[in-house]
Formats: sequence, C-alpha cells, structure tokens
Amino acid sequence: MAGGVRKRTTRGDAPKKRFAWRPGNATFAIIFLLIVTLGPYIAFTKHIPFTSYGYEVKATFTNGVNISKNSPVRIAGVEVGKVIATDRDGDATEVTFTVSEAGRPIHDDAFAQIRPRIFLEGNFFIELDPGSPSADEMDSGGTIPVSHTSTAVQLDEILTALQSPVRADLARTLEGFGTALNEPPTAEEDARQLPEVQGKTGGEAINGIFKYGGDAGRYSAQVTDAFLGTSPRDLSRLIAGTGRTFGAFAQSEADLQGLIENFEIFTGALASQSANLEDTIQAFAPALSTAKTSLVNLNRTLPPLRAYALELRPAVAELPDLIAAAKPWLQQARPLLSGREGGGTARLLAEATPGLAGAAREGKANALPQLNRLSLCATRVLIPTGNQTITDRFSTGGPNYREFFYTLTNFSGQGQNFDGNGPYLRLQANGGGVLVKGENPKERGTGTPSTSAHNYAFMPEAPKGLQPELTGAAPKKLDVRCDKQPVPDLNAGNGQPAAPDLSAIGGP
Repeated sequence: MAGGVRKRTTRGDAPKKRFAWRPGNATFAIIFLLIVTLGPYIAFTKHIPFTSYGYEVKATFTNGVNISKNSPVRIAGVEVGKVIATDRDGDATEVTFTVSEAGRPIHDDAFAQIRPRIFLEGNFFIELDPGSPSADEMDSGGTIPVSHTSTAVQLDEILTALQSPVRADLARTLEGFGTALNEPPTAEEDARQLPEVQGKTGGEAINGIFKYGGDAGRYSAQVTDAFLGTSPRDLSRLIAGTGRTFGAFAQSEADLQGLIENFEIFTGALASQSANLEDTIQAFAPALSTAKTSLVNLNRTLPPLRAYALELRPAVAELPDLIAAAKPWLQQARPLLSGREGGGTARLLAEATPGLAGAAREGKANALPQLNRLSLCATRVLIPTGNQTITDRFSTGGPNYREFFYTLTNFSGQGQNFDGNGPYLRLQANGGGVLVKGENPKERGTGTPSTSAHNYAFMPEAPKGLQPELTGAAPKKLDVRCDKQPVPDLNAGNGQPAAPDLSAIGGP
C-alpha cells in the first residue's frame, strides 16, 4: 500500500483499486481540542452550545438574593427545571429558568417564590405555582411580573431589622402581652364584660374559648368545603378572580393608599367611641344567639327552596309564552268587564240580590217545609198505595197505578174508531136477550115513586158485579198530616167487588 492505495488481487477477478481516507495530523489536533474543551462544558452545563434550552420562563424579583445558575425549579416539591440565567433589571433581578414537559402548562397568572433549600445553607430554589387552569398558557419566553413573585426573608435581614429600639419595643410588647394575659381585671373592667368571663384573666378567658373549638372547627370545615363550590374549577376561578383583584390593587397603588388612609380615619372614629362600641357589642350577644337559631332554620330551608327553584325553572321558561297567549284574552276581558257588559250584569245582580235573598229566606222558612211534607206524603203513602196489587177475579197481576194509566188510555181510545186498546174496552154494547133494570140517578133520594125511577135495557148476559163499590167518598182527617196517615188496603172494604147495580128481570 502506497499513497493510500492498496492493490488486491483475487482469484478469478481482475485487479481493482480502493481509496481509504486517513485524517491528517491537523485534523487529529482539532478533534482532540473539541473533545477536551466541549466535553467538560457539556458535562458541567448539561447543554449543547448554540441550541435552545426548550420551554423558558422569566421572573422578575425585587431581590434576587443568591439564586444562581442551575438552581432547581420545583412545583409542589417536584423538580421540573433549572435556572439558566440571572440579570440585573434596575433594582430588581430577572431570573430565566426552564420548565420540563412534566411541569407544564404554566399559566399567565403563575406565581414564583425564591426559597432556601436548607436553613443557613445558602442555597436557594424557585418554588413555582403554575397558576389557575382557567388562565391562558404562558408562551415560551414569557415573564412573570414582580407582582406575582416574592423572595424569602434572610436571617441577616431579620437581624438588621432587630436593632436596639426595635428590640426594646418588642420586649415591651411581649411584656404587655404577658400582663394582659395574667393580670386580673379590675371591678370597672369586669362590669363591662360578659358574665362568662367576669373575674377571669385574659389567659383564662382565652382558654374558655377552646370549649367551642369543636363546633368552630366543624363549621370552619363546612365553610372550607363550601369554598370548593358546586361544580368543578369553582375554587380555581375564585383564586384567579382574587389574583386579578389584587393585581388591580397593585396597579392602583395611589387609590389603594387613599383607601387605607380613609380606613385609618374610620378606625380612629371607632376608637374614639370605643366605650359605646363595647356596650353595643355586649348588647349584640343575645341577638347573635337568636340569629344563630334563625340561620340554622334558614340553612334547613335552603335545600327544599333550591329543589323548588329547580322544579320552577320549566314553568318560568314557559311564562313568556303564557303571557303572550294571555294578551288576546286580556283584550277581550277588558270589554267584558266594562259597564255595558260584565259591569251591567253585576249591577243588575246587585239589584236583584236583596229580592233573591228574601225569596230564599221565605222559601227556606215556608216553601221547603211544605215541599218536604209533599215529598214525604208521596214516598210514605201515595207511592206505596199505587204499588199495591188488587187480587180479585178482575186483577191484571200488576200494581194498581198501572190500572190508573190503563184507564186514561182507555178513555183516550173511546173517541176513536180504533187504537191499540180497542174502542170498547170494559164497555158492553147494548142489545141482547136479558132485560135489566137499574136505579135512575136523577130520581135517587127523592122518595117519590115515579115511572122514571128506573132505567131498563137489554144486555147479552146478566151483570156479574161492580168494582169498586160506589158508597161515597172516604172519610177525611184534616188534622193529620198526609205522611202520618196509614197506607190504605185496596184489597179490603170497598176495594172488593160488590153486587151489580143492575138486576136482570127477564130473558133467557
């Protein structure tokens, strides 16, 4: 092999040429320098030069403390990125850090805080709150404003703040707090306190509060549970809204300062009336006890009220259509109720009502009792009499009231040549071989014989009998009510067949 060319001869083939590249000494030197310089850099920074870090976020802090490159970025204690740069921005510090896919998404209302990793160690990390899910996702390279960042307080800052005057004030504060807890109250102070805490020190009164701790904790848990809302993401929307509210406060510092100054004036006015306010609060205690019962009852009422409101929603939805459908009716009802129509009718009714009332009163006093007696007479006497069956040789086998109607039908048929009953029912045609005579009604009771005292006639056969027997009207009892009189027996007395009033005097 010479000059990078090697000649090879194989059996059965012609000789072939093949080129093999061999780097020179300069190339070897460049590759060695790259490995020596870039290798440790990549191993230390864990980043290839001139390439992107991926998803980046910037945060502006009022004080960057000792946060350094490669400091971890954590969400809920889980490391999701690292700091890649820190730059001064006036008196503030702008920190740039990365966030891996495990920590995304990061929203526009995210919050960042610089916290120490271990107390007195001096190393720090960024605690990142990704924000509420309802907010938009922050673009890569976006900035978290200074209003959404905070910095941990350093020990030197605490010691710097605790100078001699401050330490003296703190000592006096702690001493006064201990005196307030342990010093017995005076008689004047006791007179303005509730009976439950009279004669007790501040510490003893505070200890008495803890017997209500169970109920307070339970109610606090209920309130906390209520903060979760009734549907998903209610709490996150509340937090997002609160963040927007405080953001607006931060953007309107002058207005917020004026509000605080006015509030200071307000609290000063309350302080000037502290005695009256104390008396008011003491008098307010019974009202709070009563209000507690009212609120408990109101809390019990709200679930049925909510159910009623839910059931009422379909009816409320139909209400516009109901109103629209009622408009034509209202247009017709207005003329109907006018003086010429409904109003006139009402006026006539008003005029007639007194007379109708008098008639109703008289009817109740007079007519109704008579109608009642007539009804009793019919049900107790007349109807039972009509329902009796007369049992004799002329009987039809049915109630006698039917006989009455048969008679009316027969009378109707007498003036006709033919009907369904025949023209000669219960009548016997004149003529025959039997001579009969009967008393002339015109001469009855005169007592003087006359040639016209009897009537004569020829009949086909002699009469068999007479029913009913005509003996005069039945006796009347005018002093006895109809419904109190006995039901007459139609099968006794004059109801039975009697001898014929016509007697045969000759014939076959």
